[in-house]
Amino acid sequence: MKQVVQNYKSGELTVLDVPVPGCKPGGVLVRTAYSLISTGTELMKVSEAGMSMLGKARSRPDQVAKVMQSVATNGLPATYSKVMGKLDSYTPLGYSLCGVVEQVGSGIDDVKVGDLVACAGNEHALHAELNWVPKNLYSRVPDGVAPRHAAFGTVGSIALQGVRQGEPQLGEVALVIGLGLIGQLVVQLLAASGVRVVGADPDPARCELAERLGAESCGDPASAAVEAAVAELTDGHGVDQVYLAAGGGSNQPVELAARLARDRGRVVDIGKCRLDLPWNAYYEKELDVRFSRSYGPGRYDPSYELEGRDYPIGYVRWTERRNLACFLGLLSRGSVDVEPLVSHVADFDDAVETYRRLKDGDLKAVAVLFRYPEGDTGEAAAPAVAVPAVKRTGGAVSTPARAAGKPVRLAFVGAGNYATSMLLPHLAGRDGVELSTVVTTTALSAANARRKFGFAEATTDLDAVLDDKSVDAVFVVTRHSSHAELTRRALLAGKAVFVEKPLALTEDELAGVLAAVEESGNDRLQVGFNRRFAPLLQEARQRFGARTGPASLRYLVNAGRLQHGSWYLRQGTEGSRFAGEGGHFIDTASWLLGADPVSVYAVATSGADDLQVVLRYPDGSTATISYVTTGAPGFPKEMLDLVADGKVLRLDDFVRASVHGGKRWVSSRLPKARDKGQNAELAAFVRAVRTGGPMPVPLESLVATTAATLAVPAGLAAGVPVTLAGAR
Repeated sequence: MKQVVQNYKSGELTVLDVPVPGCKPGGVLVRTAYSLISTGTELMKVSEAGMSMLGKARSRPDQVAKVMQSVATNGLPATYSKVMGKLDSYTPLGYSLCGVVEQVGSGIDDVKVGDLVACAGNEHALHAELNWVPKNLYSRVPDGVAPRHAAFGTVGSIALQGVRQGEPQLGEVALVIGLGLIGQLVVQLLAASGVRVVGADPDPARCELAERLGAESCGDPASAAVEAAVAELTDGHGVDQVYLAAGGGSNQPVELAARLARDRGRVVDIGKCRLDLPWNAYYEKELDVRFSRSYGPGRYDPSYELEGRDYPIGYVRWTERRNLACFLGLLSRGSVDVEPLVSHVADFDDAVETYRRLKDGDLKAVAVLFRYPEGDTGEAAAPAVAVPAVKRTGGAVSTPARAAGKPVRLAFVGAGNYATSMLLPHLAGRDGVELSTVVTTTALSAANARRKFGFAEATTDLDAVLDDKSVDAVFVVTRHSSHAELTRRALLAGKAVFVEKPLALTEDELAGVLAAVEESGNDRLQVGFNRRFAPLLQEARQRFGARTGPASLRYLVNAGRLQHGSWYLRQGTEGSRFAGEGGHFIDTASWLLGADPVSVYAVATSGADDLQVVLRYPDGSTATISYVTTGAPGFPKEMLDLVADGKVLRLDDFVRASVHGGKRWVSSRLPKARDKGQNAELAAFVRAVRTGGPMPVPLESLVATTAATLAVPAGLAAGVPVTLAGAR
């Protein structure tokens, strides 16, 4: 495996091939997804390594004292040999990461293989592809927390421990000096605790960031702005706490702390700055100076960190591990947001260059992450979601053509807003169609649908409809969590099925549907992916013509915010918004590109519902779906661009389309009521049922689109592309 190491004597940084660590008892072997560069601690170590021997000695007087003690004890030759041997060795870097448990050691029962964990420790959470991590230095990542965010767990714990040492109270005012990575986290933690925060840092960009993240006012410590803000917020009394999160050799932070703290205020040292305390200032105010030791109680205690001996919670409420779990919980609840702190994400293979850029100042950053590649050593399989094979007993089943003049009898299960506004108006009164029965869970809604659309019967008895031999096709238009089971039952009953998206919310549900196809031999299924049937998009595709090379497709979906109380928000039972409607956009992309995707990469942006989904296709084509809920409500919902072979196809929200290439074509502008293809899709489905011909979309494509949609949460959790196993 590969690991970032440094030679402290020469200053050399390299990515070295090293053996895979063994999985010892009392810990887990973790394959890293993201690791975080501490732009304070690690860069200080990197800079020190580049110094002369005299410079190293000056920067680490504590180590010089140890050397002198060794000389007195062991003599100069032995000490020199020992020191030079240690200096001329590769040492690890890193102490904060997130990864997937690959192997579980004996004595561990709180996590299993495949779990996502955040890890801590400058000996265990290293910049390496694999790390062995003891029990008290990892914590399981809550559902919904992205791996890149969970990689902040250790530095988050450091900030959290510092805030605990300050003992903040609701309504107090605090000053944070130094707005680097730790300082920014301290600002957020204090704000989440009900404390009003003033920040001090000479970097205007960091001051602006801290204000966005919860600080009331920030400024250069050398200016009068910070002192003025403190005076205004405290009526001139001074702040209750000062948090020293700065580094460097200046004594300015401790002097500023003394000047702006109130009488008997608390000063907490979190960073590593000069601490020449001005005696008179600290004495006259009787300031309480405290130190925060890294991640919390347990740090530097081998019995805790290496042997897994926990401290009783009744005596030590917050340990290293409990702080780590607490910070991850704050992330999951949205109390802390680390995404704005991410200045740069670098591939792990570019580690050396990234450190160089940081050291030289070419890369200005608060936080930098290493993103690790998919395993290529055979030691671990890359994340994959299987595209289930479609099996049919005796091959594909087609229903016989119907007798001339005999209508297709349709039953509806569900009569909610979408069914009554987008589907039934296109079916009611259609030649050759008879609306047989509507089934709902409440009698009134069934009765309303019967009255409005002319169903022959209304009922709440689903079994009666499935047992009715005269019903040719069943429409499943219920809430998402019931789609797969209702589809499965209708297929087993021998019905053709039109199910609104999504077909399934889990891989098990999808497998259940396909098991019903195999058992019954009935593959008469259509999912409501209507956009490929939109006349405007159909014409644009025809004008664009055939492709000879790979294409790039970009699809912006300005989904907008949901109203409070919408059942779409019940993600625990109904799945995420993207799980509910993402298949629409994946299907459209796949239809335009003429293939099914082979991999999916997903990244969450400003919120759990805001996603960037990148699909890769067999011929090298890619489709990027930007699914956002935070856009302007007046902006069009869907914008699509397809680029290939010197041509561009553009779709503007199903209102206008254009093709640019050898000949330019621009459609006329459609009326405000956009045609997204529901009418044409329903006509194709009814025709297939009536004639016994193929379904409008092959079952294999429906399955591939559903599998790709289901791969999105897996990709978010893993932080790497997810291979659609079995995709063609």
